[in-house]
Amino acid sequence: MSEDGLDPLREVIARYGLKAQKGLGQNFLLDLNLTRRIARAAGPLAGHSVIEVGPGPGGLTRALLIEGADKVIAIERDTRALPALAEIAAAFPGRLEVIEADALALDMGSLAPGPVKVVANLPYNIATALLIGWLTLPWPPYWGSLTLMFQKEVAERIVARPGSKAYGRLSVLAQWRARCRRLFDVGARAFTPPPTVTSSVVEIVPAPEPDDAPDLAALETVTRAAFGQRRKMLRSSLKAATPEPEALCARASIAPTLRAEELTVADFCRLARCLAG
Repeated sequence: MSEDGLDPLREVIARYGLKAQKGLGQNFLLDLNLTRRIARAAGPLAGHSVIEVGPGPGGLTRALLIEGADKVIAIERDTRALPALAEIAAAFPGRLEVIEADALALDMGSLAPGPVKVVANLPYNIATALLIGWLTLPWPPYWGSLTLMFQKEVAERIVARPGSKAYGRLSVLAQWRARCRRLFDVGARAFTPPPTVTSSVVEIVPAPEPDDAPDLAALETVTRAAFGQRRKMLRSSLKAATPEPEALCARASIAPTLRAEELTVADFCRLARCLAG
């Protein structure tokens, strides 16, 4: 029996036959000490609703409730996991709501009044798409923070600085919109089944939108063009965004001989503002 009065997760998984499915990007966390560490990384949970995507058998769900979340809204598309989550809901009356849905197709902003935190061991196959969706909402967003588990490679891209190989479109988008920190790594042996990669927990907190914020579509256009041919100078790579890339660089006071990885987030924002006119 665990601290929350529920059976250990290994027993729950065996009882309901919850073998992780690769097609759903599933890797289950069974160590309650680790899941509680992730829950605590999100900061104080009392007074907050927490949205969790892909709870599976509920290891992190249980940790969030033990650590004091007022309410957890768990979004799960795998119907096999619903009986296990129902056991948790019964053990924490009124504090767990389970929604059977595809998170990519769901309007999460309508699920709970603020303040909302998103805490999740994201399914690997939709993690980046979910993050981009959260970062491209009308600003400021409904969420006050994101505490998310990614493959280490994705986490490195989110926090990468200019000049590094990991620096790219996701780095620019995330750091334009938010303050991003990689908190700690989680080895493959912590999961069932063990993935072939290390994972990392990342904290993302929305930044205030500046008065001169660029148009999102324009920012996506210049980053897609620049990083789409990242080994070329801007005077060549930005031809995918404008017929006059050198003129665009001149208006933004950026040397056209630079490459994408040499530009800061502020540089990309200037390019986007100039492109939008």
